[in-house]
Amino acid sequence: MLNRVHANSATLQRFQTFEKGLFNLNSLSEMMEYVLKAQDFFELDYIGLCLIDAKTELKNYLFKGGFALQANPKLIILPDDELIQTKFGHSVTPYLGAYKTAKCAEFFSLDKHKPASVAIIPLIRRGKCLGTLNMGSLDSQRFIDSMATDFIEHMAAVVGICLENHLNFETLNRSSLIDSLTGVNNRHFLEQRLGEEIAIAQRSTEPLSCFFLDIDELKNINDHYGYHVGDQVIILASAVIREQLRNNDVLVRYTGEKFIALLANIEQGQGIEIAQRIRYAVKALGVSTPDGLVSVTISIGCSTYNPVNGVQLKPANVETNLIEKAEQALHKAKSDGQDSVVSASGFSDPMTLANLFKRHQ
Repeated sequence: MLNRVHANSATLQRFQTFEKGLFNLNSLSEMMEYVLKAQDFFELDYIGLCLIDAKTELKNYLFKGGFALQANPKLIILPDDELIQTKFGHSVTPYLGAYKTAKCAEFFSLDKHKPASVAIIPLIRRGKCLGTLNMGSLDSQRFIDSMATDFIEHMAAVVGICLENHLNFETLNRSSLIDSLTGVNNRHFLEQRLGEEIAIAQRSTEPLSCFFLDIDELKNINDHYGYHVGDQVIILASAVIREQLRNNDVLVRYTGEKFIALLANIEQGQGIEIAQRIRYAVKALGVSTPDGLVSVTISIGCSTYNPVNGVQLKPANVETNLIEKAEQALHKAKSDGQDSVVSASGFSDPMTLANLFKRHQ
């Protein structure tokens, strides 16, 4: 009896320590890593998660947080709750007992021995199933259907609370950085990201190109057909621009019909080619109106920052010049008749931006 009391006390202490650490984490990615590495903490042979991600938001949040899904196979992402419903129905009671392949295999990503006993605990928040917390042991008596489940159910409840909190925070944070009309990033995101992109360019001494894009004659479209058609033009144009960029390129709706794109490791000549592809793709658009299809054009100004080894420029100076040069090029494109691409070097000293800054310091 005394040994059991001591064992329960030690178990409670481990759970309390784990819970305290869980509540002190700062991000969803940190939480995933913490939970998936907890098997040694609880003297288990396996701890994993199956999480439902119907809208792929979880994957996106983890990717942006630097969490490598392929390197963490014990996190299994489910497209819906079909697997959980098929295996366990609407039960919120944990499954404890022997590892049965037909019942358990899809909840465990095993690279070695199958566990002898397992616990599969639903993660339920506000009546909604978020997934399952899955534990395994080579000890056949570690999890048996007659054992008390207070500790592991409490642990699953805490994991569910923290998961919900982190998801809500990520959603709220993302919504503050996303343009609601187009789904691309907004100006607030650019203010955060531009300095990071410049710092990366300076460390790698690789070029950073900037596009300032402006949909032509949008005011006339709004005046003639209404803002609902103008909004459709903005939505379609932003989608076409996004398709012409790489996944790691940054696209921001700057104001109204204006967008800014940042392209890492793209030289001036490459940038002009990409900008021309965007221009042609937008021009191929046809927007439905009461008068039939209306064509759309776009004007683009380009600038490129070329870092120089050993030259430490202030990021704020680079930011200002990079955007201003692209905007000046855009004004030139608009004044030249629109539907065109102009590079900053076309009307300014052909020296690199880095050298321009260096000369003025």
